Amino acid sequence: MVRPDELGASDLDRWRSFQCSGPTAHPFLAPEFVQAVGRLRRQVRVAVMEDDGGTVGFFPFERGRLGYGTPPAPGLTDAHGLVHAPDAEWDPQELLRACGLSVWEFDHLVDGQKPFERFQVLRVPSPVMDLSGGYAAFRADVRSRSKSFLSELERKGRALGRDHGALTFTLGSADVDDLRRIMAWKSEQYRRTGRSDRFRVPWIRELLESLLTTRTDTFTGTLSVLRAGDTPIAGHFGLRNGAALAGWFPAFDAGFRRYSPGLLHHLMLAEHAAADGVVEIDMGRGAKGYKDCFRSRDLVVAEGRIVRRSPAAAVHWARREPVRRLRNRVLADPRLYRAADRVLKQAASVHTRVVGAAQTR
Repeated sequence: MVRPDELGASDLDRWRSFQCSGPTAHPFLAPEFVQAVGRLRRQVRVAVMEDDGGTVGFFPFERGRLGYGTPPAPGLTDAHGLVHAPDAEWDPQELLRACGLSVWEFDHLVDGQKPFERFQVLRVPSPVMDLSGGYAAFRADVRSRSKSFLSELERKGRALGRDHGALTFTLGSADVDDLRRIMAWKSEQYRRTGRSDRFRVPWIRELLESLLTTRTDTFTGTLSVLRAGDTPIAGHFGLRNGAALAGWFPAFDAGFRRYSPGLLHHLMLAEHAAADGVVEIDMGRGAKGYKDCFRSRDLVVAEGRIVRRSPAAAVHWARREPVRRLRNRVLADPRLYRAADRVLKQAASVHTRVVGAAQTR
């Protein structure tokens, strides 16, 4: 059991070798990401699994009060699990015992985690932009599902260029001001839609800025920006590991909403990422309209929990299970989701008006 920064060079090489292919190649399971989180959240640990003296797996986790365990940066990440050799086997209960955990809860468990499969309670799709055949093939697939979508989007792009200047796209910006601008746009979106603003949490802002400057042979924080003339209008910050790009924080300037800048950005992201060797972009679990526009296929992620028999585990179950069931019921029913979304937006609108009135007094 070690802190992420205590892993040696041979450990990191071994970890990366396990990530060469398959579901655990996901950027959120890369050692660089775990180490970045570990520098800001001191409760992050990595269990190093050995068999006959050789390392066969790495299990990154956070340990909270009463032995409550989660993946690193819970609620922020779209891939959870144990990174392991192809033939590795383990006992989940024994793993938790060795880690000092009474519970390990996950909501984005990747496929291929066979010892964990019996603890899954829900499996859900995570839409992917498939670029393995190149941008032209991806574009043809999008057009085959909706003949008018690309035509309308490109019409808006031409109008945006006429009104505000030629469109340019940057993939791999290292400008922290670009990143901070995207976080500000995202914060405004959270407030507008009644969601909790993640960027009010200092360590999350610090994490993204740290990842922006992280560069290894396989891993990098990837910032992209769409401009009209000299004006940034949309952007995205995600993580790349090898040929896989994880979507994370897309955002746009709401003042340009009528041009669909977020959709334009995603289309150009696909083009530039494919040219740079990316073969898939995981857009993440969740019901978002723009994901349906660009979805090529789905990954499958699971949620559930592993529980050891203990009083602490019973407390966690009583606290979280009713909330989890209610949330999943809402997410699974489009009518309930739309109703909940309306309520959140109405509450956000009321809050904005009240705050504005108070500030004018």
